[in-house]
Amino acid sequence: MIRVAGVQIGKLVSEGDSNSTDTLSRHWTTGFYKMPISDRVKMTAMGIAGDHVANTKNHGGIDKAVLCYAAVHYDAWAAEHPELAIGFGGFAENLTMAEMDEQTVCLGDRYRIGSCEIEVSQPRQPCWKIARRWGVKSLVKETTQTGRTGWYVRVVVEGELQVGDEVTVLERPCPTWTVARANDVMFGRRSDRAEVIELMSVPLLAEAWKKDLA
Repeated sequence: MIRVAGVQIGKLVSEGDSNSTDTLSRHWTTGFYKMPISDRVKMTAMGIAGDHVANTKNHGGIDKAVLCYAAVHYDAWAAEHPELAIGFGGFAENLTMAEMDEQTVCLGDRYRIGSCEIEVSQPRQPCWKIARRWGVKSLVKETTQTGRTGWYVRVVVEGELQVGDEVTVLERPCPTWTVARANDVMFGRRSDRAEVIELMSVPLLAEAWKKDLA
């Protein structure tokens, strides 16, 4: 059964050396540290109530309201980096999803969870903050190369949800455009210009992604 395996929110935290230029020690203010929530929570067009975003220029907003990540990926990370003990929320996701991943989720997919409805807007583009959080410089590259990126969703119907809620597929308008395929195009694993143009033409793809592709 497709379901919500974890719900996480984060408060803003400031830490690090303001004089350092090293990715792993530089000063940052972040909402990356996500804590599990077992109670039913409100989800609005701007995200889950109580969750905080530090960099509102590149994170949050309608097209990045909620970050989702596949629960199954944590088994792979545990095998590859047992020293890190990464658990649900470890990639700053709000929703950890069971029986879903980049190979099965498509751009524009619309799902019902609890009383909410969400729509897949774009894959997540890994950035330096993953490395900063876990103290491993290679982690951004590993996330990109493995395709274990996660994906963002819009909240098209506000409501409430909680851990364990079933996820129901309502619509799949772009069945050939999985998150994995979009990642392959963005990161150069598929270099056919026609595919780039086709991806840019997907109407439900976030405008930020279209600009990056262009």
